[in-house]
Amino acid sequence: MIIGIPKEIMHDEARVSATPETVGKFVKDGFEVLVEKSAGDGALYHDEDYVKAGAKLVEGAAEVYDRAEIILKVKEPLFNETLGKHEVELMHKGQYLITFIHPASPINHEMVKKLTKQGVTAITLDGIPRISRAQNLDALTSMSTCAGYKGILMAADHMTTFMPQMFTAVGRIEPAKVMVIGVGVAGLQALATAKRLGAITYAADIRPMAAENASSLGAKVTDTGVPAELAVGEGGYAKRLPEDVLVVEREKLNDTIKEMDIVFCSALIPGKVAPIIITEEMVKGMKRGSVIVDISIDQGGNCELTPAGGIEKKHGVTLMGVKNIPGLLPTSSTWMFANNVYNLVKYLVKDGKVNLDRTDEVINKSLVCIDGELVHTGAREAMGL
Repeated sequence: MIIGIPKEIMHDEARVSATPETVGKFVKDGFEVLVEKSAGDGALYHDEDYVKAGAKLVEGAAEVYDRAEIILKVKEPLFNETLGKHEVELMHKGQYLITFIHPASPINHEMVKKLTKQGVTAITLDGIPRISRAQNLDALTSMSTCAGYKGILMAADHMTTFMPQMFTAVGRIEPAKVMVIGVGVAGLQALATAKRLGAITYAADIRPMAAENASSLGAKVTDTGVPAELAVGEGGYAKRLPEDVLVVEREKLNDTIKEMDIVFCSALIPGKVAPIIITEEMVKGMKRGSVIVDISIDQGGNCELTPAGGIEKKHGVTLMGVKNIPGLLPTSSTWMFANNVYNLVKYLVKDGKVNLDRTDEVINKSLVCIDGELVHTGAREAMGL
């Protein structure tokens, strides 16, 4: 089989879906690997190293999409301005696509419909379940680690004050206060990073175990008022809450949010649109100069005002909806991502053919479309199908 590695085209995306190391593994396993020229330059993985590993370099994305049977990408398909075509248009019926698609996010609905109509079989990495046997396939966990670390650094860079307590000749400056909403992998890394930078940390999560984990890192836990039986779903993930319960959660969190210098949002429901936890009214009540980093933006965002893919200031608060934070840490994040994707391809390909056993939890939850049919539960629900 032929694997294609196109260069990512999202603005400021420096990651790539394979390293020379994983290309070498693919070649050893019997795959032919096509790599678009300069695809890895942004992550400091260079063409000559891919060639040494056994890859075949090709001039442009069109050839990669035309020849490959499996396309490995980092981000969802986008419009390629150089070619004047959407990446979906470059794909063909029966081709396999493995990448982060976030199919439930409204901004991706049209693209997902095009993928389905094109006859592409698409697998979304954000759908890989967090179960023991899938740990080494789980790119979402890897990228969440990167996002938690880098997101706090970005927020600190936009603050107008110090993060740690400072003792100066003219007096003491109090440390910043950082709140993490949604204490999964990214949230825990964000708490740990903020703590290392000297901030006072706070946390909120509707799941008791997650809140306990936050407390073990020294964070002050804010009660959400959500009963555990409503909060925790299959596999320990958060469940979607009824609107009246969400209203109570917002009220419980609001007083703490008003005091924060940074609010890091990472509350997600697997395969579904992210819950709105911070409303515009809540933003209006925040400290001037405070920062919201909303890494849930790929699935719609936790803050009502977060700009998808950008940074804006509203009501005196900096709102960060950067969609590719791990891409700002490209060498480390690419190394993690590429190994996750290599393991997933090995998991899916048996005897030289892709084997999609839809009774397998890994495949069932990550499959977006197949044979012209949209099958992803979260996407269908979000589209009202």
